[in-house]
Amino acid sequence: MDLNLNTEEKMLKAIGVLEDRLVSIRAGRANPAMLNGIMVDYYGTPTPLNSIANITVPEARQLFIKPFDRSALKNIEKAINEANLGISPSNNGEMVIITIPELNEERRREYVRQAKSIGEEAKVALRMIRSDDNDTIKKAELPEDEEKLYLDDVQELINKYNKIVDEKVKEKESELMKV
Repeated sequence: MDLNLNTEEKMLKAIGVLEDRLVSIRAGRANPAMLNGIMVDYYGTPTPLNSIANITVPEARQLFIKPFDRSALKNIEKAINEANLGISPSNNGEMVIITIPELNEERRREYVRQAKSIGEEAKVALRMIRSDDNDTIKKAELPEDEEKLYLDDVQELINKYNKIVDEKVKEKESELMKV
């Protein structure tokens, strides 16, 4: 009975979600990942932006979004505005251009708070995994010493992954606060 392998897989997935969410927080530089999750109304169907357009980074603070179908330009622009990213797109008739403004101190601190919140959500997910696995271990009716070993293993894993969460959030915080 090897419960820890499954536990570690679940915890790795939680870390993966954390990394994906942290990438979406912009740090004053253009990154196509900041547009992940934006859905564009394309012929009446909500479609992910990256599946109807090429997104390129010509300069450190600019994104070019060139749709495969020019008729989608207005809808792409509208979807980006509605996504409330704090950036305003412009349309030159061929592509949507986004210029990322410099981050001021207040905005940087707001993003740091957001990163910490995402980190806390990841820790909650890890605790839920630990709780589920602890319940499974207790229901397995193992001998007391064996049960304690499994519970200790799960606790060691959560300690390890909580440190990883803290490191990733600190990394993002230093990236955001770098001027």
